[in-house]
Amino acid sequence: MAETRKIKRALVSVFHKDGLDDILRTLHSQGVELLSTGGTQAFIESLGIPCKKVEDVTTYPSILGGRVKTLHPKVFGGILGRRELDGDRQQMAQYEIPEIDLVVVDLYPFEDTVASGASEADIIEKIDIGGISLIRAAAKNFRDVLIVPSKSEYKPLFDLLTKQGAQSEIEQRRWFATRAFSVSSHYDTAILAYFNGE
Repeated sequence: MAETRKIKRALVSVFHKDGLDDILRTLHSQGVELLSTGGTQAFIESLGIPCKKVEDVTTYPSILGGRVKTLHPKVFGGILGRRELDGDRQQMAQYEIPEIDLVVVDLYPFEDTVASGASEADIIEKIDIGGISLIRAAAKNFRDVLIVPSKSEYKPLFDLLTKQGAQSEIEQRRWFATRAFSVSSHYDTAILAYFNGE
């Protein structure tokens, strides 16, 4: 396999934390810097693992009741920057955009919230914006970035890290990207069904 990419920095932003412990410990033991937000950051630090706040990178706090946390050029530039293009690399250096090589996301539970009979206001708040955007951005740039779009991909990620360390091959990143677009498509279909009254 060709086009190996080393995982130097990972952004972890998840709703459900269960099943993440071993992955986080493995990433830390392999020298991967962790970035996170809010509850996920607190969870990572509770494991005794150092974690950098996304807001320390963006210089913006989480705002609008948590609706805007990761939506920032320093986050999305770090994910979408094409490592092989001199222009992208120069701009990333110019604007102090850190490369993000792994994105681990678990979306807000929209379908579970609908099924619970929650109010429309609660349902609307469970439409994930930052997470789905991170998934799409990382999947789009799978040539450089590994995307883990749901809990279902935690084990494949753990297996990869255990087998070959903090690095991935292009075929593996494409497989995860395919999973990511499946998650994204399913999520948007569920939201459309809700708005259609189905």
